[in-house]
Amino acid sequence: MAVPMKKVSRMKRGFRRSADALKQPSYVEDKDSGELRRPHHIDLKSGKYNGRQILEPRDEF
Repeated sequence: MAVPMKKVSRMKRGFRRSADALKQPSYVEDKDSGELRRPHHIDLKSGKYNGRQILEPRDEF
């Protein structure tokens, strides 16, 4: 039967369990295009961020 060599410390146990608290990424609806996008990210369909044109608009996505 397998037996652990050493006791797992509280810190290592906490590192392993920290991934349990991760949440799913949130999405918001874009005001202009109505597409879902991440907050504080460029809308890839229209190429706009904060009301300014950053990238060229894409026809197909």
